Amino acid sequence: MAEIDQDVAGLLLKSKAVILEPAKPFTWASGWQSPIYCDNRVTLSYPEIRDYIKEAFRTSIMHHFSTPDLIAGVATGAIAQGALVADLMNLPFVYVRPSAKGHGRQNLIEGRLQAGQKVVVVEDLISTGGSSLKAVEALREAGAEVLGMVAIFSYGFELAAENFRKAGVTLHTLTNYHILVESALESGAIQQDQVEMLQQWRKDPAQWKG
Repeated sequence: MAEIDQDVAGLLLKSKAVILEPAKPFTWASGWQSPIYCDNRVTLSYPEIRDYIKEAFRTSIMHHFSTPDLIAGVATGAIAQGALVADLMNLPFVYVRPSAKGHGRQNLIEGRLQAGQKVVVVEDLISTGGSSLKAVEALREAGAEVLGMVAIFSYGFELAAENFRKAGVTLHTLTNYHILVESALESGAIQQDQVEMLQQWRKDPAQWKG
C-alpha cells in the first residue's frame, strides 16, 4: 500500500488536483487561510489517473474490508468516484446527499439500500470529517452496517482523527498530507524551506496566517 500512497500523491500533483502555494495562500469557505487547495474531481478528467485511483480504491477496500454488499459515495465530490469503484467491483451503489431533497420523496440516500447491508463509504477528501461522518450517520440510521470509509486524500488534522474515533468509523486513505508534501519536495514543486511552513499549517490551520 506504501507504493500506492506515493503514486497517488504524485498523480494528484501532476493533474493539479492538489495545488501547493505557500507564498499565495488560498481562503477556504470556512475562512481558513491555506497554502494548499485540493479538488480531486479534477482527476476524473484524466482517464489514466481516474483508472489508477479506481483500482487503488478496490485494492484498499479488499485489503481492509474484504467485499462489502454495497458502495456508498458522499455527494457531491465522491459520487463519480464511488460509482466507478462499485462498477469495477460489480456491486450496488448509492450516494448520500448533504441534506434531504426538498421535493418528491425527499430522499437523503439516493439508490436502493436494504437494512443489514454491509457498506463501505467512498469519499474524495477528508478535512475535519464533518460532512463525511454525517453521511455515515445517515446510512446507519437507514439500517446499514458501515464497515468503514476510504478516501483519496486526508489533510491529517487531529480534529478529523478525533471525530472518526468518536464516531467509531475506520478510515483508510490512498494518500495523505505528509506523503504529498514529500512528493512535492522531490518533484521540485516546493522548496525545502517551505516544508516547515506547510507542516505548521497542518498543526493549527484555523489560526495559521500566511
